[in-house]
Amino acid sequence: MAIPDFQSIMLPLLRFCGDGRERTNREAIEVLSHEYGLTPEEQKKMLPSAQQRVFDNRVAWARAHMKMALLLQNTRRGVFSITERGKEVLTKSPKEINLAFLRKFPEYLEARKPQQNNHSSDGFLLPKEQETNTPEERLEEAYMFLRESLADELLIQLKSSSPTFFEKIVVEVLVKMGYGGSIKDAGEAVGRSGDEGIDGIIKEDRLGLDIIYVQAKKWENTVSRPEIQKFAGALQGKRARKGIFITTSDFSKSAHQFVAAIESKIILIDGRQLASFMIDFGVGVATDAVYELKRLDSDYFTEG
Repeated sequence: MAIPDFQSIMLPLLRFCGDGRERTNREAIEVLSHEYGLTPEEQKKMLPSAQQRVFDNRVAWARAHMKMALLLQNTRRGVFSITERGKEVLTKSPKEINLAFLRKFPEYLEARKPQQNNHSSDGFLLPKEQETNTPEERLEEAYMFLRESLADELLIQLKSSSPTFFEKIVVEVLVKMGYGGSIKDAGEAVGRSGDEGIDGIIKEDRLGLDIIYVQAKKWENTVSRPEIQKFAGALQGKRARKGIFITTSDFSKSAHQFVAAIESKIILIDGRQLASFMIDFGVGVATDAVYELKRLDSDYFTEG
């Protein structure tokens, strides 16, 4: 089954605490993941930032919302338990606990007030279709949307650039990634060969202990297997072991299958991957704004 959203987790989490015992975050995550029948892969699935697991994040926010409604309480660091109000709610056997349910409690409304300027017309909540995601998920989804939009813009620019300028971009990206030595070294190498299906040669590292042959093609059509076979043959002619084939378009399935089956190591970089590398390594992009996401430092508040 799919990983449940944080609202769906609220009632099972409250029931888990129903016996009044203190519970830890890890205990709750383990019990609830078993209750939902999550596979190991689902349990390990990470947020796009790879900083936290999706299910762990959703359990944390289910707990946080119920704490605002005084259904749960922190008893000490990393440990929480049900409150008398929480026990009372369970005696009424609710079919579900969600954000609409929590709005019945004035303490919850008061806790959500600082967010009213950023939310929908009721003053407290996002549109219902967005309420299933935690704040971190919404933030990361917005980031990924902006990143994909930027990648689309970069790809348009790559395809409309001249072959010479495209070559310059490839050089800068490879150098920023740690290949080719300096811009000067790589600039002299890439684009100078142009024979036997090879556009250039760059150093694998700054010392030049090994070299990599490069093919850079500003194409619109999908690069198919014959083109990659031609490049592989050129590598063999040079007794080379490594190559990079970069294009503004994409590669066919048979092209990928071919490079996976041969002895030479050939890396295929399509237009979208190239745009992604440009974003990651700051080529052709400028920083518009930087936001820091901070968390509570529990160790700071440890007395003794």
